[in-house]
Amino acid sequence: MIIGLHAVLFTDDAAATRSFLADILGLDSVDAGGGWLIFAGPPSELAAHPAEGPPHHEVYLMCDDIHATVAELEAKGAEFVGGVAEQRWGLSTTLRLPGGGALALYEPRHPSPLISS
Repeated sequence: MIIGLHAVLFTDDAAATRSFLADILGLDSVDAGGGWLIFAGPPSELAAHPAEGPPHHEVYLMCDDIHATVAELEAKGAEFVGGVAEQRWGLSTTLRLPGGGALALYEPRHPSPLISS
């Protein structure tokens, strides 16, 4: 049976990204051997949407107050690409990863099994 969701961030600087996940996002981890850290993510949900263009996958971090979360993460040294934008499904912004790439951060405005209204 399915017991969880494992996401992988491919990056040009895995050490910097691991430090970011631990120090900035505050995620706990275990060493899977040889320094390969596996981080405990927050509870997750999975959605399926019709693709606009080729099928693809996206990873979003969720929060219950995007403005407070952005301020807290910026105080720890996180960088964001652009500001907070209103979407039809909530508020969103993009968090820059130190090894390249980015993660979306959003405050959902739709029903969620994780965040009660």
